[in-house]
Amino acid sequence: MSILLIEAFYGGSHKQLVDLLQEEVEECVLYTLPAKKWHWRARTAALYFMQTVPANANYRILFASSVLNLTELIALRPDLGKLKKVLYFHENQLAYPVQKCQERDFQYGYNQILSCLVADIVVFNSAFNMESFLTSIGKFMKLIPDHRPKDLEKIIRPKCRVLYFPIRFPDVSRFVPEHKLAHLEKITGVKGNGDTYLFKGLPLQQKNEATVGLMKNSNSGQGSGLCEVQSGLCTTQQESLHNPLTAVEKLNKSEASESTNPCQEEDKQHLTFNPCNILSGMDYQQRPLHIVWPHRW
Repeated sequence: MSILLIEAFYGGSHKQLVDLLQEEVEECVLYTLPAKKWHWRARTAALYFMQTVPANANYRILFASSVLNLTELIALRPDLGKLKKVLYFHENQLAYPVQKCQERDFQYGYNQILSCLVADIVVFNSAFNMESFLTSIGKFMKLIPDHRPKDLEKIIRPKCRVLYFPIRFPDVSRFVPEHKLAHLEKITGVKGNGDTYLFKGLPLQQKNEATVGLMKNSNSGQGSGLCEVQSGLCTTQQESLHNPLTAVEKLNKSEASESTNPCQEEDKQHLTFNPCNILSGMDYQQRPLHIVWPHRW
């Protein structure tokens, strides 16, 4: 029980992520609040978890989404402040769409900025999410009438990483003709049914990365904001997710890049696995087709 997972809005993609972590990562304990009354969760969840989460000397990592005011929780629970604190952004309140600027509640974005300042690692689900947040901090803080803090982006940016949302493809073996499955196994040397494959001879790290099913998102802000998803195979239920939090720790040791294109295969900062390296000689028509819409809307 060395990893403490806290989710103040336990529903939708928030629930999917922490459920996957708890299922696949050993020694996790999860504390949640129901996914309703979002505004109240952002305002008051820290006080609730202050009373609900028992003290435990075995905790080493605290993983929470940005709905939680991490600063308040750390102030209320100094014992949790000693942990390695990972803050995950499903979205950010500095760029979240509102009809009019006057409708944006300053407190929610301000809370997220404060949470970033006390976190050890700040993780975003896309490069666009990360950049839209960081580049908006300066303009956002100008809403303060006077005595404005300075250089917050420079303080927060080195902590920031992109870790794409993990996706598990369903088993579609019933839709794939047997002759195509046989042909695929013959060419690739992988064995499985439909979308569930066991990769033979791959290093453990590549297997783990494949399991996470990391998708490539565009940070260009043009078009749909998507890069073309690399065709190929991703392991799913039959491979174990090694430890995404360990991956986050490894990312923390690397230098933060301020101008990184996540669509480039050479990008070492973003944890990626390119099945095309295995299937480079395969006819595109013989590859399984994956259609994915990993967005909230």
